[in-house]
Amino acid sequence: MHWSDKIAEKIISRNPDKEEYVCAAGISPSGSIHIGNFRDIATSLFVVKALERKGKKAKLLFSWDEYDRIRKIPVNVQKVDKGMEKYIGASYADAPNPFGTAAATYAEYFEKEFEASMERFGIKMDYRYQAQMNRSGKYKEYVIEALRKRGEIFDILDSFRTQDAQEGEREAYYPVSIYCPECHRDTTKITSLSDDCTKAHYVCKCGHEGEHDFTKDYNCKLAWKIDWPMRWKYEQVDFEPGGKDHASPGGSYDTSRVIAKKIFDYDAPIFQGYEFIGIKGSTGKMSGSSGLNLTPDTLLNIYQPEVILWLYAKSDPTKAFDFCFDDGILRQYFEFDKQYNSFLDGSADDYVRDIMNSCLLSDHKISTVPMSHLVQLGSIVDFNVEMLETVFEKIGTPYKYEDFKERLNLARYWLENCAPENVNRLCPVRNWPVYNELDEKEKEAVAMLHAYLEGSEYTLDELNKELYEIPKRIYGYDAANLKALQGTFFKDVYRLLLNKEKGPRLYLFLYAIEKDKFLSLLDFSTPITEEEEQALAPKEEAPEQEEKQVVYGEPDPVAPVAAEIDSEEFRKIDLRVCKVLKCTEIRKSHSCYKLTLSDGLKERVIVSSIKEYYKPEELIGRKIIVVANLKPARLVGVTSEGMLLAGTNNACGCQVVFVDDIVPEGTRIC
Repeated sequence: MHWSDKIAEKIISRNPDKEEYVCAAGISPSGSIHIGNFRDIATSLFVVKALERKGKKAKLLFSWDEYDRIRKIPVNVQKVDKGMEKYIGASYADAPNPFGTAAATYAEYFEKEFEASMERFGIKMDYRYQAQMNRSGKYKEYVIEALRKRGEIFDILDSFRTQDAQEGEREAYYPVSIYCPECHRDTTKITSLSDDCTKAHYVCKCGHEGEHDFTKDYNCKLAWKIDWPMRWKYEQVDFEPGGKDHASPGGSYDTSRVIAKKIFDYDAPIFQGYEFIGIKGSTGKMSGSSGLNLTPDTLLNIYQPEVILWLYAKSDPTKAFDFCFDDGILRQYFEFDKQYNSFLDGSADDYVRDIMNSCLLSDHKISTVPMSHLVQLGSIVDFNVEMLETVFEKIGTPYKYEDFKERLNLARYWLENCAPENVNRLCPVRNWPVYNELDEKEKEAVAMLHAYLEGSEYTLDELNKELYEIPKRIYGYDAANLKALQGTFFKDVYRLLLNKEKGPRLYLFLYAIEKDKFLSLLDFSTPITEEEEQALAPKEEAPEQEEKQVVYGEPDPVAPVAAEIDSEEFRKIDLRVCKVLKCTEIRKSHSCYKLTLSDGLKERVIVSSIKEYYKPEELIGRKIIVVANLKPARLVGVTSEGMLLAGTNNACGCQVVFVDDIVPEGTRIC
């Protein structure tokens, strides 16, 4: 049974007679919605489909948490408009659109961006825009109810804290934030509340103060752990997933579940925590300047929508998986095609059928032309459709453009933007440097292949047999290492034709491509020409560019000291001296290093975003301080076992805290 069906059965058993079940998801439009956020939607979508498979009516409710306060401005937004920082503290729905498009607000820009991509997936959702919902007064009774029970709410929140409450903290607690009518930020503080909990006096950091009437003025918002269960009650939510941070014991869901029951008299929906998504094999072209960002729209440049949904559907929510920008994508397409074809011909088991029913778009049949063929053969013919049809015809798979048009552009985009090293291009002239490296028997094998291709008419099977026969004739049928010699022969041919050690299946390649395009590249019976000498002459090296200098600015304002902790709390943090053994770049990241450390007990790996400030040689051999007991987390595809200490300031960038070499590895900092 698929995991979504198990969840669906739990939902039905809790409320078997409900007319329509509600599966929810929600995201704050703080920036472009990335593929990790998308798991929130995918998980609920599959549960909706599972409920429908069981004959139940269900809907996917999506909440735009646009009434949340802006906490920080993303780097890409800062580059467009440095003045956006003045809106920190305001809601996303009240900040202007920094990109100059038709969208009226910051929130709307990222909302419409994401909603457009959802249409490409064929996903229909019932959207809730929380700024509208709050300001319409739909939640006013719940806000007042929360104010009346603010003491109970505080006690619930306090029960999940490890630190004792301060004297007077309970009396001063209010579960709602008021957006100031003057500065439009939630930097207000309630100083008093009327007996009926409908009116409050407040002061704002901007200097404004006033009275707020909760029965008439809805420019306010409940705190997250109260707002979330309140909306469960309002929307009658039956199921909602969340990231593992929400799912952790004592986390947001545990807290909100208690609040839902005790404050709003509602049984919390069934919850499913999910793991985060990794990215494997991104290249240097994976950058904001190239437009290749890690959003659903990004994935749609290289993945069909059904394949994306399939990756989410076949993975248990508690398991991480990777989207592949390297060769792994070809394996993923192969696996998808295999399951999809078994689904079509009726040979799939129940689990695969449920996966396919979850990820397939209605009334859309997928043509499973192998993505590997389109990649390998497409680049040889420069993605010319007519020539590609001819190639497929020659190798006995007569695909027409209608069969592969969906995948052709995806294959081309992947090759050119993610894996340019996999592009197959015939050498413009004979590859004399490679040929001159071959020994006499290897040269004889090349000459024999050229003679066969030039003088014979052959079938595909005959050509394949001949490729294996040539090394046998050259080295003898009883050669002890015949298999290795055949492999060397194939490698030599690839190098002479493509200047690569591997490529498309050689027999398919040689059979499919017109002889006149490559035959001369295997004929070394005539001396090197002047044209070839010029083509093979070493190119002048480009002058070295001056190393980019980091420009620092004025020091950041000194932040206030955080809330006090006692010595027992501090002792829970295990700070250790570690030595940097290795420092390597991470292909999928422009900012992070993978650091291999010795902590005196074992080697550990951490990921740190200090690439902009340090070269590997400046770190290797140095001793640093690491938070050693930090729970491991998967970052840019690498499991990180800790965090180094560093100071970050506009005046100095990021400066790692180094320790004198005399201090032994493993020494605790206390």
